[in-house]
Amino acid sequence: MNSAIIVAAGKSERMGQNTDKAFLNLGPKPIMAWSLLAFEQCSDIDQIVLLVRKDQVMAARSVIQMFGISKAVKVVAGGSRRQDSVTNGMAELDPETRVVVVHDGARPCVTPQLISETIKCAKRNGCGIAAARIWDTIKYVERGSTVSHTLDRSKLWAVQTPQAFNLDLLRRAYREVASRKATVTDEASAVELLGEKVRLVEWPRPNIKITTAEDLPLAAAAMKIT
Repeated sequence: MNSAIIVAAGKSERMGQNTDKAFLNLGPKPIMAWSLLAFEQCSDIDQIVLLVRKDQVMAARSVIQMFGISKAVKVVAGGSRRQDSVTNGMAELDPETRVVVVHDGARPCVTPQLISETIKCAKRNGCGIAAARIWDTIKYVERGSTVSHTLDRSKLWAVQTPQAFNLDLLRRAYREVASRKATVTDEASAVELLGEKVRLVEWPRPNIKITTAEDLPLAAAAMKIT
């Protein structure tokens, strides 16, 4: 069984005060609904667990009902950090789950095909992480705005979501994070901390994360939303 954890419990601080970006409209649907629909339409996904802010649980259930998301069997309050939200989500997974896919609710460009590709990689290698090659020249700055050196862009990738894992691997990784009292910004970092290999799934199509208001028209253009 393959299950998904969609994380939409962030504070959306860069969107402005009292804004929950997951519920902002992108074309005719809330940002969060686009991600939910992609997982709903993916034949490799059996269950969805949605993490939202505690004060948005009822609103999230309304979105699920409005857009006919039948796989979203649970809506769960997230924690103060991403790792807390994902841990809460893992506690709600069906006992038959073998592969879990974690996705940012603020990445509306995700497709069923990409979800399936990460699952296939996870079944072969333990994990499969959506990523894109970096083509810009990247400068490393130690402090201020003075360049220390230039990084070799041929070895650089931008890591995204979805990120798929053997569930046992992700659970072990998060136990390691907790034991070290560490903070990680994605699940792949937790697996790296455990000392396990992380496998990337190259995805050349746009997979924009909505962070600021300026990202909304970019996502709409990428998705050809009018």
